[in-house]
Amino acid sequence: MKQELETSIECVLFDMDGTLIDTAADFVKVVNQLLQEHDKPPISSESIYHTVSDGARALVKLAFDIEEDHQDFPSLNQRLLDLYYLQLATTEATLYPGLNELLIKLEQQNIPWGIVTNKPEKYSVRLLEMLGLTDRCGVLICPDHVMQRKPHPEAILLACQKLGCGTERTVYIGDHIRDIQAAKNADVIAIAAAYGYLSENAKVEEWYADFILQSADQTESLLNLLKFA
Repeated sequence: MKQELETSIECVLFDMDGTLIDTAADFVKVVNQLLQEHDKPPISSESIYHTVSDGARALVKLAFDIEEDHQDFPSLNQRLLDLYYLQLATTEATLYPGLNELLIKLEQQNIPWGIVTNKPEKYSVRLLEMLGLTDRCGVLICPDHVMQRKPHPEAILLACQKLGCGTERTVYIGDHIRDIQAAKNADVIAIAAAYGYLSENAKVEEWYADFILQSADQTESLLNLLKFA
């Protein structure tokens, strides 16, 4: 029988894409679908993986080699988002290894967990519905809910407020430097998910996270190390 968590952490918050949920397969599909619609060759899955955490706009820039001031950019970006929403009906996204087991333990011990993401609410809610996580997730904070996006601390602080948790014993886990900056700005424990969708030139050790996870299945062990008097 697996042991319970032995931690005094009060709250666990996750970034979504590349941290809690492996969503890249959906983006590989829709980016290349959009390229096909414009009679352009597909691009590598690897390049898309490296860009997912920077959002849809970055994927359009990557795929079409254009900037946001290009006349076609708004329509391409919207089409990509539309394709992604349709793709969510048959999503290939999954929780990262070991994280469902961790969420179960958190739930059993009444330690709330939630998501703080830069992914808009429309797509975040749909994804959680498809993965059966809606009722399990204690709080979902999207850009729609705040004035300032990460790295501003507003979203993390709002999540703590809604869950009734202080910042001292809250952790935030993310795979982008802005996640770590947001966590630091919110004065919560900042954990870098080095297994996520890091850009090719990312140097995680230079983000100054409190801890670095090389794989998602290390998360439970790390949380067990975090004990407070």
